[in-house]
Amino acid sequence: MFEIIPSIWLINGKCVRLKRGDFSTEEVISDNPLEIAQAFQDHGISKLHLVDLDGAVRESPKNYHILEAIVQYTSLKVDFTGGVSTDGDVIKAFEHGASSVTAATVAVRFPERFAQWLISYGREKINLAADSDSRDLSIKIKGWQTKTTTQLFDHLTFFFERGLKYAKCSDISRDGLMDGPNFELYEELANKFPSLHILASGGVRDISDFNRLKDLGVSGVVFGRAFYEKKITLKDLDNFLATTTN
Repeated sequence: MFEIIPSIWLINGKCVRLKRGDFSTEEVISDNPLEIAQAFQDHGISKLHLVDLDGAVRESPKNYHILEAIVQYTSLKVDFTGGVSTDGDVIKAFEHGASSVTAATVAVRFPERFAQWLISYGREKINLAADSDSRDLSIKIKGWQTKTTTQLFDHLTFFFERGLKYAKCSDISRDGLMDGPNFELYEELANKFPSLHILASGGVRDISDFNRLKDLGVSGVVFGRAFYEKKITLKDLDNFLATTTN
């Protein structure tokens, strides 16, 4: 099954969009993330990627109240990410209703801790965000503000060997630009890790990108800006879901 997963990025409780993760490009889309989440639910979406950008920068989640509201007033399964660094953060996210947690910074800085989470909480509930710059495939952390020397394929291999099942891989150089996903990268990832559930992210332009990613063998796509700029409409989502579920 190919998943289409919209994302809501949060700063100070508001839904925003950025380009290439650059906070200086911040644009507020809505003061009401819940309303956006409800619209997705009403058009057949079952899962949401909720990004706490405040938490990512300070390495401690802040927008739990938004997570709780979305879970309480929709039936969406929410994957929560942004600053999840400790067992306490993971537990608190689940207490506020998250179905899964995605982590990035902690996996680079404390890899054994993240590997233990896969065992302690289960590989269905703990996801890895392995977000890199396609120019050198180096992983970026702390809301993409910090470059590391960790390489994408080495990073994925390390955790795949320790039980990782789900990984979101963003090409940061394309994120928010709608220039098209890095299809070559996702094809290589799908071929190298055929049993790893790869979610593609970054650069999505329209529904045709969904179809091409699906054909490449990745498990799903996380999208945002293309929807908020009306390049992908709710009607488009209706039609895509109808063709992939029938």
